[in-house]
Amino acid sequence: MSPSSQSPIADASRWDQRYQEGRDGWELGQPAPPLAQLLRSHPLAPQSPGRVLVPGCGRGHEVALLEDLGFLAIGLDFSGEALREARRLHGEDRAGLQWLQADLFDRQALEAAGLTPGSLSGIVEHTCFCAIDPGLREDYIATASRLLAPGGWLLGLFWCHRQQGGPPWGSDPEALETQLRQAGLVPEIWEPATGSVDKRNDEWLGLWRQPGPPPSPEEIEPC
Repeated sequence: MSPSSQSPIADASRWDQRYQEGRDGWELGQPAPPLAQLLRSHPLAPQSPGRVLVPGCGRGHEVALLEDLGFLAIGLDFSGEALREARRLHGEDRAGLQWLQADLFDRQALEAAGLTPGSLSGIVEHTCFCAIDPGLREDYIATASRLLAPGGWLLGLFWCHRQQGGPPWGSDPEALETQLRQAGLVPEIWEPATGSVDKRNDEWLGLWRQPGPPPSPEEIEPC
């Protein structure tokens, strides 16, 4: 069965087992280098403060990086085992860090956690897009667009390999660009990534913006 045809509980259990058995081959033990380099030093890098979501955060390396850079970072995953590992490595919830177990496509669960339309200044994508069934990708992009405030940003590292099957499922850079543009997002960066680890060839790095002026930090902080 494809992930899209399974119940969220069954699919979460499958990912729990991957983490328990160490079969999470996407694990780098650090934030993805192209994302870290952009966030730390690129002239177009989004600036803190701001409320930023990392969907499918896994062990939470990008979440911890965002907190270090001054963002209010939210790591979301529907695998309880992934979040257990994230808490072990990076600590429990605190002022600039939150872990949330929920399905990205469960709108009711997101809104119950305060992830309402326009509530985020940014989203960081790394290995969630390639892990979900390709049939859910339009839903992913629509969800990201809905959650971002005007002027909000989507920073993503997308694995555009040409291999059959998955996960990780590959992407076509031109098709992905079309999907993101159709959702109303505007590219500031869309190019082959540099500095990727050896086993991650064919990565593309993108920084996309929701049209409109960015809100003040007070407007997007949770109540």
